[in-house]
Amino acid sequence: MSDQVRVSLKEVEGYRFENMFAGGGAPLVTDEPPPLGEGAGPSPSQLLTAAVANCLCASLRFALQKFHQDASPLTAEATATIERNAHQRLRVGRIEVVLQLGRPASEIAHLDRILASFEDYCTVSQSVAQGLPVLTSVVDVHGVRCK
Repeated sequence: MSDQVRVSLKEVEGYRFENMFAGGGAPLVTDEPPPLGEGAGPSPSQLLTAAVANCLCASLRFALQKFHQDASPLTAEATATIERNAHQRLRVGRIEVVLQLGRPASEIAHLDRILASFEDYCTVSQSVAQGLPVLTSVVDVHGVRCK
């Protein structure tokens, strides 16, 4: 099976682009932060970080549902570290994601099995992880680390 995701971009002004997604959805304006752009929308690095975190949340939610568990509301904090490579070019060096369950871990049956497998089903994070580290942890509603 091969699916495609299509996005069309149109320059608006400077480093600001309008992103139109095939299949519908509202256009998304992206922009580089100052001094290049005006920060009128998320930057490509922010979009990458958001895509990784969003996919991990969706995968965790799917795994929880598979075991008939509800840990809503799931939340996430994601951080991309931007660093210079050997040629002094800026690169995303790693992405760290902390997912938070909306309930105490002790109330979620089969949590060990859920946490052992959910990352494998995340299309975006597993693809990105082939090029840079994606560090994922999970905490419960009280901040107790589960993974």
